[in-house]
Amino acid sequence: MNYQEVLENARKNIGPNCKVCPVCNGLACKNTMPGPGSKAPGNGANDNYNAWKKIKLNVDTFVENSPIDTSTELLGLKLSFPLITAPIGSIAMQFNPTDDVADFNEKCMAACESRGIFHAYGNGRDQRVWDRAIESGKAHSNCGIPVFNPGTNEHIMELMDLFKDSMPKAMSVVVDSAGLPHLKSFNGKGGGTKTIEDLKELKAHAKEPFIVKGIMSARTALKAVEAGADAIIVSNHGGRVLSDTPATAEVLPEIVAAVKGRSKILIDGGIRSGLDVFKALAMGADACLICRPVLISYYGGGQEGIEIYLDKIKSELEDTMYMCGARKIADIDETMIRV
Repeated sequence: MNYQEVLENARKNIGPNCKVCPVCNGLACKNTMPGPGSKAPGNGANDNYNAWKKIKLNVDTFVENSPIDTSTELLGLKLSFPLITAPIGSIAMQFNPTDDVADFNEKCMAACESRGIFHAYGNGRDQRVWDRAIESGKAHSNCGIPVFNPGTNEHIMELMDLFKDSMPKAMSVVVDSAGLPHLKSFNGKGGGTKTIEDLKELKAHAKEPFIVKGIMSARTALKAVEAGADAIIVSNHGGRVLSDTPATAEVLPEIVAAVKGRSKILIDGGIRSGLDVFKALAMGADACLICRPVLISYYGGGQEGIEIYLDKIKSELEDTMYMCGARKIADIDETMIRV
């Protein structure tokens, strides 16, 4: 199977909301919420995508003709290339009612294990997913990173305690999903916004590297660092929680300037190729996350489909590094892009 066949298969399986466009740019799905789209007026995902396209690459082949090494380290984790597959809460709600996000998490972890990276996973509104995800993590070299929605601290800590017999390599809380209406009313545990003190309490309870997802300004990045975040994820939730926010690529420079060296910086939102991964690293990010195309690849071929997509991203990153003069991840810097 090749990637084109993965896309063709996905169109048959993914349900009515996602059109499996040649490039996943958020235009055809727009306001399908719950679903893959953005919050009305539906521009968020496309703004993220377009922001990366505006950044150009500087070719430099006046370097030693030596092999490319995409490996990197993040929070003590060794990655074969700087990518983490991103979480999705409920594919049954967003795509087909009979679909099972636990199976998606299982296939993602299996694919990520085989490719030497990690899968971040959430649970949406189905608490039963955690037990299956924990078992998947045990079966796949503990390559899963749980991402908790901003429920009450008591509820999040209860979920953290589920991992006492199999601690993940890191734990994460996503703060921007406080804006998703379907989570606010969930059993009174949907929670909402978080204070610095809330995050400090969760950081202390996690006992593992602590990641805060949903950072969109230098100001909020500094708050996350004050709360003790070992890493932050620059993210506007794929444009799904508030319209007219800036694209993640647009805010990355100010966040890097504010907290680089004090916290690891990850980013998602509209990243669709290894070229985009390279651009993010050149701007100061330490790693990237991708969600929608990974899910499409799952619908197009399960574990194999995801592996084909991950191989595509890694190959594109290698090619970009080769042509821009970088032989290892640490070589990538701002001189290799044109903003």
